[in-house]
Parts: sequence; structure tokens; C-alpha cells
Amino acid sequence: MRRSTLIAAAAALAGCAALSACVTAPTPKSYGALRAANPRSVLVVPALNSTVNVDAADYFVSTISRPVAERGYYVFPAHMVKRLLDDEGLSDAGLVHQADASQFGGLFGCDTVMFVEIQKWESQYIVISTSTNVEFDYTLKSCRTGETLWSNNQALSYSPQASSSGNPLADLLVQAIAAAVEKAKPNYIPLTQQANLLATHVAGQGLPAGPYLPAQHQADQKTFPN
Repeated sequence: MRRSTLIAAAAALAGCAALSACVTAPTPKSYGALRAANPRSVLVVPALNSTVNVDAADYFVSTISRPVAERGYYVFPAHMVKRLLDDEGLSDAGLVHQADASQFGGLFGCDTVMFVEIQKWESQYIVISTSTNVEFDYTLKSCRTGETLWSNNQALSYSPQASSSGNPLADLLVQAIAAAVEKAKPNYIPLTQQANLLATHVAGQGLPAGPYLPAQHQADQKTFPN
């Protein structure tokens, strides 16, 4: 894992740890079905975009492969997947998400297929504050049986905060400029990268270590229980 990723993961997980001091931790998921399937590979199909932002799915696809691979699974190249699906007449994400998961096993030889639905991809401007929000539903299914092996939801928001100069009027102006900049060019990609990292890496909620993390594979039952 590259140093930048380690830092990002540490920051994200540290944030979770800090939040856990004041927020009740969610109940750990059950990983019995996923461990029994013991997959080696994950096919990430094009995301289903349920928002009004037409570019959301294209931006999202560039952010999901890396965090899944870092959990120790082989991830099929996104562009190859899209091209082969197009050749099979599955160019529409809605059709892909309605298809039987076992169909992808015959096409790609994959162990599992991950479906992601984009629930929120928006930037809201209120007075002098801009909030950028993303939300995703993740579902991992077996390419052999079609069974759902794991699912998760992750929502994150980002609001730029200007530092205080001690001058209320100047601070108000700086905050307004920061909000306008965020509104003009929302910070979707870093926010989406962090959401994917949290969805796949957080103990008890994300993905247990796959076979390409041999030191942890099948040895992390305490943090990813059956």
C-alpha cells in the first residue's frame, strides 16, 4: 500500500475512532456467507446513478477499484469491464443491476460482483455556506449462486471552513468566497474516495481481508466476525 493511501486510511479510521467516542458504534456485520464463499476476485460493474448529476457514475468508477484491491482482492479493470458489457448489450447500468449476478461469472470468470448505487451526489448552497454531499449503497453478490454476501451504505458531507482572523467582517467575506469556490467546483472526488475507503476498510463494517493480504486472510475474525 502506498504511503499516501496509508495516511488517508489512517486519517479516515482515526476520524471514525474519534467519532466513536460520542456516537454508538454500529453492530458488526455477519461475515459468515462471505467467508464461506471465500472469493478471490471482485467485478465492479458500472454504478447505478439515482441522482440528477449525469457525470456522477463516470467520476465514481475512477475511485472504487483501489480501496477494494487494497483489501486483498483482485479487481477487474473498469474500462475492460465496461467494454465487454457494451459488447454483450449491457451498456445501460439499469440493465446491468437487474441482471442475475451468476450471469457475470460466465462472462468474466469472477467470484463476486459489486453493485453500487449512487444515492446522493450534490452540492447545496445556503446563505454563505456550501455543503457537498455523497451517499452510496454497496452490494457484493456471489457470481456462483447470486447470493448477497455483503452490503454497506456510506454517506459523507464536506463544508469548507475558513480560519478565523479575529475580524468578523473579514471572516465573513473569506467564508463567502470559500463557499462560492466550493459551489463552483464541488470537491466530489476526494469525498468519494474517503467514502469508499470507509465503506471497505472499517472493522466490522467493511470487507475482511482477501487472499492477496495473506497475513490477514481468514485471520481477522475478531474484527470481521461470522
